[in-house]
Amino acid sequence: MSIAGILLLAILLMPPAHAGTQQGGDLQAQIVYAYQSEDMHGLADLIHQLAEQIHMDTADASLRYHLAHAQYRFGLLAGDTRAGEAEAAFADCVDELKPALRQYPQPVEDLALQSACYRALAGFKKLEAALLRSRAAQRLQAAYKLAPRNPRVVFLLSEENLARAKPGSPEYSHAFSQMQLAAQLFDESAATAVDTPGWGQAEAYLALGRELRLRGDHLGARNWIEKSLIVAPDYKAAQRELKLLATS
Repeated sequence: MSIAGILLLAILLMPPAHAGTQQGGDLQAQIVYAYQSEDMHGLADLIHQLAEQIHMDTADASLRYHLAHAQYRFGLLAGDTRAGEAEAAFADCVDELKPALRQYPQPVEDLALQSACYRALAGFKKLEAALLRSRAAQRLQAAYKLAPRNPRVVFLLSEENLARAKPGSPEYSHAFSQMQLAAQLFDESAATAVDTPGWGQAEAYLALGRELRLRGDHLGARNWIEKSLIVAPDYKAAQRELKLLATS
C-alpha cells in the first residue's frame, strides 16, 4: 500500500469526534497532492479505500464526493496513454455523484464536478460526445446560476468556453476574462473551511499562466505559474510549464 493509502486508512479509523470536518479536509488534500505530484498509485489506493468505506456507509454523500473527485483526477492523469482506465474513471465519477444530485436541491459542487467528468468522458466516447457535452454544459450552467462567484464553477466555465472559442474572437476574450476572474475569486477564497471543496486554485493559476504565455505575455505568465507553485510546490505540470517558459 502507498503512503497515501496508509494515511487515508489512518484517517478513516479516527474517532468520530475528529472524523467530520478534519477528515474532509485531509481527504481533499491527499487527492489534490496525489494529482499534482502525478502519483497514480496513490490515487488508485485512495479510490480503493474510499470505495470500501462507502460500501460500509452508502449514505455518506461527502465520501462519495471525494471518491468522484479522486476518480476525476485519476482520469486526468491516465489520459490518452491509458485511455481505457481514464474512460472508466470519468464514467465512475459521473455515476458516483448521481445519488447526491437526486438527494439535494442545490448541490453546486456536485454539479460542477459532474460537469467536468462528463466533459472529460466525451473525449473518449465519440458516438456519445455531443450528448455528454450537452450534459456537461447543463450541469455547469445550473451550478453557475446557483453560485456565479464560486471559483471552481467560474474556472471550469472559462476552460469550456476557451476550448470552444476561436483565438482573437469576442468569445475568446470573454472566456479569458472569465479565467482571470476565476483566479481572482480563488485569491479571495483561499482560506476556505476544510470541510468544503477547495480544489482548483493551483490549476486555475497555471491555466491563466499558459494563456498569457500563448499571448506573448511572458512576464504575466511567469507571475501566475509561480503563484501556482507557491500554492502547490510539487505541482509537476506547473514545474514543466515554468521550464518551457524559460526556454521560449
